Parts: sequence; C-alpha cells; structure tokens
Amino acid sequence: MSRPRFALFYLLGGIVALAAQVAAGPNSTDPTLGASGAIAAVLGGYILLYPRARVLTLVFIILFFTVIELPALVVLGLWFIQQAVFGAVGLTNPTGAGGGVAFFAHVGGFVFGLATIKLLATRRKQVPPRYPVY
Repeated sequence: MSRPRFALFYLLGGIVALAAQVAAGPNSTDPTLGASGAIAAVLGGYILLYPRARVLTLVFIILFFTVIELPALVVLGLWFIQQAVFGAVGLTNPTGAGGGVAFFAHVGGFVFGLATIKLLATRRKQVPPRYPVY
C-alpha cells in the first residue's frame, strides 16, 4: 500500500471509528479523543493480510508467565472479541464501566479495516532470489 493510500485508510478508519462510537452512545458527554479507532482499522487490515504472522505474546497464569508465539488471527481475534464484550457491558452498565475507553470505536475501526483493506492494498509480485538458496 502506498503512503497516500495508507494515510487515506488510516484517516477514514478513524472517522468510521468515531462514527461507530457516536452511534453506540449518541447522548454520551464523554470526550472522544485519540487514534485507537484508526489503529484498530490497521489491525483489522493486518488480520486479513497476515493471519498466520507470529506475534510474541506474554501469557500470565496466576503468578507465572511465559512468552509464546501465536498467530495474528488468534491474538487479534481475541482482542476484537474482548473489545466487543467490554463495549456491550458498557451499554448495559453505563455508569463508567468502560473507564473512558471508546470500545465501539475499536470495534468500528476494526470492522472498517476488515471491509476495506482489500480495496486499497495491492499484492506485490514475488521476486525470485538472484542467487540460489541452499
């Protein structure tokens, strides 16, 4: 994706994320500020383009922790589910349960990224190596 296309994708992702947050809580008086919705759009595009990419993940199990590699599909899929659940909980208990986090902006941005990445991203041709690989 070229730089101008990425900038367009990022900015549109932020606008769609803002619209999703406003649609989820049109009477909210909380300020909506930040780039997390646009970043969520990039994550939505990433999960489609690179679902098998390995992501180093820190896993806590009570007092023990370890670092493992998980596919991006798993990590980002779980993240998306978490954002949707937290957003739904915030709708049922609107007394500050979200702590000021715009969960529906994350959901909206992510869905935008899923829906539009194929329109803007172009495949690069695989260039064979110049020298034989042993």
